[in-house]
Amino acid sequence: MSGSLFMPPGSRPDTLPVVPRPRAAPGWARPDPLDELSARLQDFTAAAVHPDEIAALLESDGLSDDQIRQRYGVKNSFALAEELYERTERRHPEPEGPPHDPWQANLLGCLLRGLLFALPSLGYVLGAPLLAGPRDALGLPPGTFPLLAGALVGWTWNQGLAHRAYSWLGLGDRPAARRSLLLGAPAGALLGTLAALAVAGVAHPGAVAFAAGQSVCLGAATTLLVMGRERALLAALLPMAAGAVPALVRPVPDEARLILLLGSLTAVTLLGLREVAPRKGRGTALNSRLPPRGRDKPRRIRDRDTATAPSLSASLPYALFGLATGVLVLHTAFGGALGGEGAVALTLSMGPAEWLLYRFRSGTLTGLRSTSTARAFRRATVRTAARCLAAYLAALLALTLALPAVWPGAPAITGVRLAGLLLLGVVLWTGLLLQSFGAVRGTTAICCAAALVQTLAFLTHTGSPLWTGPIVHGAAALAQAALVCVQLGKATAHR
Repeated sequence: MSGSLFMPPGSRPDTLPVVPRPRAAPGWARPDPLDELSARLQDFTAAAVHPDEIAALLESDGLSDDQIRQRYGVKNSFALAEELYERTERRHPEPEGPPHDPWQANLLGCLLRGLLFALPSLGYVLGAPLLAGPRDALGLPPGTFPLLAGALVGWTWNQGLAHRAYSWLGLGDRPAARRSLLLGAPAGALLGTLAALAVAGVAHPGAVAFAAGQSVCLGAATTLLVMGRERALLAALLPMAAGAVPALVRPVPDEARLILLLGSLTAVTLLGLREVAPRKGRGTALNSRLPPRGRDKPRRIRDRDTATAPSLSASLPYALFGLATGVLVLHTAFGGALGGEGAVALTLSMGPAEWLLYRFRSGTLTGLRSTSTARAFRRATVRTAARCLAAYLAALLALTLALPAVWPGAPAITGVRLAGLLLLGVVLWTGLLLQSFGAVRGTTAICCAAALVQTLAFLTHTGSPLWTGPIVHGAAALAQAALVCVQLGKATAHR
C-alpha cells in the first residue's frame, strides 16, 4: 500500500530572465504555440483540479524549463501549467463505461488479514507455562525481554522485507520477489534469535528457544501474506489457536502445548518454504511455451528495455516504521494503556484499518472526478478522511470493549487508558495513510520520536506512568494529522 505519486517542486531558480513569447508577425497566419499546446492538451487540462496535475504531465512529456522558455515564453513548467489551467474551462467528461477504480478491496479479505496478524499472539498463551520462573526487577514474567528483543527485530526486518518483495511484485517480477523472501526470511529469523540470545544469555534457554520459533514463524507468515496465501496461513495457525482458547480458562498439559506450538510452527514454515522454493518443473514447462528470446525474464520486464531493481535503502523507512510502531504497541501491552488485550485490539483493528484505507483512496478518486476546483477537492478529501478515521476508531473502540469479556484478569477500562489507546489508533491509521501517499519518511520520524520518548519514560520511571501514553500519542497524532492535511491538498498525490 505505498508509492509516491506527487511531483517534487522544480529546482530551477526563479531569477532567470523570461524570454518573450514568440508572436506572429502582422499579416502572417502563424498560430500561437501556446494556443496549439492548449488545444492539444485540452481534454486533460479541462479535467484537472489543480495546475500541479498539468505540470506533472508536462514534465512527464520531457519538456525542460529551457524548452518551455524558448517555445512559450514562460519561466518554467509550473508557470506554463497555471496559464494552461486558466485558459481552459473546467469540465469532466463522463467515461464511456464504469470508471476504473484500482482501490477496490474485499472487506472479508481485509478482516482475515487482521485476524492473521493477531492469531500468532495466542502462541504466548500456550508458551507462558513453559517460561516459568521468578519475575524480573520490573515485575515482568521471566524471559520477557528476550522475547521482546526477538519480536522487535523480527517486526523491523520483516516490514522492510515485505516492502522489498512488494516492490518486485509491482515491477511484475514474481520470481525476484520469491528470491528476496527465500533469502530474507531465514536471515530475519537468525537475527531475531541472535537478539534474544544476546539479551538472555544462558539464563533463559527456554525463552531463547521460544524466541527462535517466534522468529521463524514471523518470517514464514510474512512470506505467505506477501504472496497472497492468507487462507493457507489461517489453516496452519488454527490448531494452535484452537488449543490456546481453552488454555485461557483451564490448565492444558505441557505436552499438548508443545505439540500445538511445534505443529503450527512446522506447518507455517513448510507452507512458506513451498511458496518461495524454486519451481524447476513448473518453470521448465512455462519456459517451453515462451519464445527463445528473454525466457528468463518476466513478461512485463521483457516488454521494457531495462528494469531497475528496487533500492535497498528505499525499504529502510518501512523497517524503521515497523520498529517504532512495534515499540508503541508493546508499551500498550505492558501497562501503557489497557494491557495485553489493548495490544490485541490494536492488532485486530488492522483489518478494518486496511479496508478503510482502500475506501479513502477510492473516495479521493471520486473527488477528482466530481470536483472542479482545488478548494472543493480539498473539502471532499478532508470529509472522506474524517469519515474513514472515525469509522476506524469506532471499530477499535468496539474491539477494546468486547475483548475484556473473553480476557481473564483484564484491567479496568478507564478514560485515560482508553484515550491513550484511541490516540495510538489515530497514529497507526494516519501513518498507514501517509505511507500510501509515499510520505513514509515523515511518519517514520514522528513514530520513532514517540517510541523513543515513551521508552525513556518507561526506563526512568521503572514502568510507563499512566499519563505518558495519552500525551505522547496525542502529540504524534497531531503531527501526523498536519502531514496528512498537507498531502490532502495535493491533487497529484491521489492519482
